Amino acid sequence: MSFGDQNNPYGQPPQAGPGYGYPQQGGQPYGAYPQQGGYNAMPPVPAEMPGLTKAARVFMWIIAVAHIGIAAVYGVAMAAFDDAVKKNDSDQDLEKFADFGKGVIAFFVVLAAVFAVVGIILALRYASGGNGVRVGSIVYASFGIVSGIFNIGAWGLGLVVFILAILTIVFCAKRASAEWFQRPRY
Repeated sequence: MSFGDQNNPYGQPPQAGPGYGYPQQGGQPYGAYPQQGGYNAMPPVPAEMPGLTKAARVFMWIIAVAHIGIAAVYGVAMAAFDDAVKKNDSDQDLEKFADFGKGVIAFFVVLAAVFAVVGIILALRYASGGNGVRVGSIVYASFGIVSGIFNIGAWGLGLVVFILAILTIVFCAKRASAEWFQRPRY
């Protein structure tokens, strides 16, 4: 009768069975995932856009419309500047300076129009866009803060852009918005 290795000073190894230190369920084959009743490893997917995200989307629309208004204000300023220069035709140096000034104003018109287009595109992508839309909205709103500061004098539109851009950043940075933009799409 053999009881294992006779040179083993600890004796025969214990028999595996239920008790302290042993799993209460049968072993699973290698590579199998443990089955746990009623537990889903995936976090719940939001079925509807959260309220903060909807608010951020509305703010993006308002910021875009405000940039259209800012572009219009700059366009009117450029026309007024051109009329003032035409009244004072006599000096060539003044005309060169006026052309430079009109170029700067035209740059701001184009910049405000581009800002409006980017804001509209981002707002349209809120329903189906991924995390890039959220990050793009945060970056857009960051530039919107700077734009709002520079355009404070444009009939208060700069102040509106400034405040709504801050709120957009805060709302897009919330967990509910992050979960909305990072949800799986099938």
